[in-house]
Amino acid sequence: MRLSAKGEYAIRAMLDLALQYEKGLIPIQEIAERQGIPQRYLEQVLLLLKRAGFLTSKRGSTGGYQLVRPPAEITVGAVLRTIEGSLEREDATRRGRGVSLDHSRDLAELWEQVSAAVSEVIDRVTFDDLRQRVSARRSAARPMYHI
Repeated sequence: MRLSAKGEYAIRAMLDLALQYEKGLIPIQEIAERQGIPQRYLEQVLLLLKRAGFLTSKRGSTGGYQLVRPPAEITVGAVLRTIEGSLEREDATRRGRGVSLDHSRDLAELWEQVSAAVSEVIDRVTFDDLRQRVSARRSAARPMYHI
């Protein structure tokens, strides 16, 4: 599975919004700055996610973006498929130039298994799962006692 910059930015932006979920509308400038994503490019990504029903937005100085549903109800797979389209690997038999037909079929079966395993993971992991991972990592990085 190849992940484009647009797909990675979508995941990072959605995670950012999941981390800020209780805060309401988050200005695009804040997301872009925290995630190191060019704002003009982020606008395009967020528009796609809004059209797909993941986000809502409000314009103006008090505006921003927020998740339409709780992070626990949005999977990484759903977002990636919205941005990337099908996550299926290109037909492996076409890549088998110079390889016997039997080997080409074996490789195609392998890539199908890999694709199924990746899909199983990304369809199981929600943005709440990712949010909890980030929170746990941040908590572990903090010292227990302040001197």
